[in-house]
Amino acid sequence: MSDHPEKYLVTRELAERLRVKTQTLRKWRTTGRGPSFYKLGGNVRYRVADVEEWESASRRDLGGQKTSP
Repeated sequence: MSDHPEKYLVTRELAERLRVKTQTLRKWRTTGRGPSFYKLGGNVRYRVADVEEWESASRRDLGGQKTSP
């Protein structure tokens, strides 16, 4: 067991972090657009490490090109 347990966000928390509506996250889940998620006992959870990875991968420079982290 890890000394530092994984941290997870619920849909509302991630929506606040990304400044989008919870409905947007629901749509992203169905289209495969957003960050990876877990469905645990019928509840959606986003692992913070996965969210940070997705944010980094989504970064664009001013010309619209992906940038390396």
